[in-house]
Amino acid sequence: MVGGGQLARMTQSAAVALGVRLAVLAERADDSAAHVVPSTVIGSHLDADAVRRFARSVDVLTFDHEHVPTDLLHELTDEGIAVRPGPEALVNAQDKGVMRARLAALGVPVPRWALVGDTPALETFAAVAGWPLVLKTTRGGYDGKGVQLVASIEEAESWLAAAASRDDVVLAEEAVPFRRELAALVARSPSGQAAAWPVVWTLQVDGVCREVIAPAPDLSEELAAEATRIALQIAGELGVVGVLAVEMFEVEDFRGRRGVLVNELAMRPHNSGHWSIDGAVTSQFEQHLRAVLDLPLGDPRARSRWCVMVNVLGGDHPDLYRSYLHVMARDPGLKVHLYGKDVRPGRKIGHVTVYTDRVDGLEDALARARHAADFIRGVIDE
Repeated sequence: MVGGGQLARMTQSAAVALGVRLAVLAERADDSAAHVVPSTVIGSHLDADAVRRFARSVDVLTFDHEHVPTDLLHELTDEGIAVRPGPEALVNAQDKGVMRARLAALGVPVPRWALVGDTPALETFAAVAGWPLVLKTTRGGYDGKGVQLVASIEEAESWLAAAASRDDVVLAEEAVPFRRELAALVARSPSGQAAAWPVVWTLQVDGVCREVIAPAPDLSEELAAEATRIALQIAGELGVVGVLAVEMFEVEDFRGRRGVLVNELAMRPHNSGHWSIDGAVTSQFEQHLRAVLDLPLGDPRARSRWCVMVNVLGGDHPDLYRSYLHVMARDPGLKVHLYGKDVRPGRKIGHVTVYTDRVDGLEDALARARHAADFIRGVIDE
């Protein structure tokens, strides 16, 4: 697995249970996964020689993030290395412009969009889509980075200038008045077997996922089926191998449409699937390994009526482990996952999950998970 972040770290537990030796290419010896993966190699994902040496030492190459250069991945596949997902699929998660064009060609519902490189092009698009607009860098953005809501040409000028300095373009999209954000998580193997977890509701705050509820409450069977069908269609048409997260907007009456619009893709385990470690028969991390190794896929069903996950974001309270004394004693039923990261404000340093079989237990589960997350980060002290 290229990348030594928390996704690789959480994949290690699944690898141990499956009897699979996980090797990780991490940039630093103190990366999250490097603390727990004995077969850690230090090297940059931008160093072609380091990636090539690492790839030749393993049976299958997969990813903790989407930032390995696409051209390098094509070279590796040409050399006979099993890269999963392959570069033809992964580029749709690496480059938002490529992704938008491909999904539109497949007839997948997406916001209106355009690739723009100068002010006249943006003005032309704004005349169709209207203000405000969402601007995105085509590559490299995550957790709200590389995304900006603009209400005028003046607010967009710095983005256009920055893109021009890189000899690049900006992805402009209409601002969608959505009801909420959903995520459909699926997995697909090289032999074409696929599996789908329940569609979840995700709450984003300042572009960062704060909470996930599985399954999404008040979601009709028809809309859940549509979201799952779209995710499976994308996985199949793009030839995805491994876990695919499809982030969506739920719209109620937008341009005469009621349903979902696809916002983003991720071809790896994803924040919206962390609940599955404790809440599903097969976690996303185990399923990703099964998929890239072409093993039979596991059962993705939820173990309980509700499972909620709340991210723990860094604050001003660095001593996280003392918090265990309180949250574990107060609520033995919750599960705490910390990522072994240095605490920085706003950084994802862990998550808390709570699950319940009570049909009316959702609000209680959310309150318990929120309390634990807030206590760990130091927002509350009781």
